[in-house]
Amino acid sequence: MSSAYDWRAKAACRDKDPELFFPVGNTGAAYQQIEEAKAVCRTCKVIDACLKCALDTNQDYGVWGGLSEDERRALKRRAMRARRSQALQGI
Repeated sequence: MSSAYDWRAKAACRDKDPELFFPVGNTGAAYQQIEEAKAVCRTCKVIDACLKCALDTNQDYGVWGGLSEDERRALKRRAMRARRSQALQGI
């Protein structure tokens, strides 16, 4: 039976301190921490699976799949607008 988290065994972050990926805030020192976490993500072979998992499981906090909390929220909003637009075109 496969899990939404099967990709984690191959993740570049598996040997990193999890705190790196969960900064408090998004300015100042937290911004630098977000950038450091994203740098790890950019080296990861399973970045897409990580992001998909975060979106599928509604992860509100932390850096997942190379995207910050704000970036994932923006991605969700764009996807929602696109679905609404397609639905309206079908009417």
